[in-house]
Amino acid sequence: MNELIKLKLNMLVKSSYLKEYTDCVRDLLDNQVMHRLDGFVQHGSVTSLDHSLSVSYYSFLVCKYLHLDYCSAARGGLLHDLFLYDWHKTKVFAGMHTFNHPHTALENASRHFKLNKVEKDIIVKHMWPVTIIPPKYRESFIVSL
Repeated sequence: MNELIKLKLNMLVKSSYLKEYTDCVRDLLDNQVMHRLDGFVQHGSVTSLDHSLSVSYYSFLVCKYLHLDYCSAARGGLLHDLFLYDWHKTKVFAGMHTFNHPHTALENASRHFKLNKVEKDIIVKHMWPVTIIPPKYRESFIVSL
C-alpha cells in the first residue's frame, strides 16, 4: 500500500478498526488502478479516491454494526466509482454518466479483481433509485445511501 493511501486511511479510519478494515481491502489498495482514482475530482475538491475511501469505510462501519457482510460492503464501496475518467470533462455517455458509470465501474473492477455477488451488486446498484433496479442485498442498499 503506498504512502498516500496510508496517510488517507490514517486520517479517516478509527485506529481500533484500521487493521480489520485494511484486511478487507488491502489487495484493492495495493493495486495501481486504485491509485489512479486520486487523479480525478469527484465532488467539489474531493478526489474519487477520497470519496471511495469514505463510502467504503462508513459502509464497513454500518454493516459491521448491523452484523452484515462488512468486508463486501467495504470492497464494493471502494470500487463503486472505478470508472476511471473525469466525468466533469469527459462526456463518455453524452450526459448519461449518472446512469452508465456503475456498469463501467463493474466492468473495470471485474477486469482487475475477483468479485463476489454482493460486491458486484453494490457496484452496479449504488446509484439506486436513479438506476431503477433496487439493490438485491442489504449491503448494497447501505452503500447506495
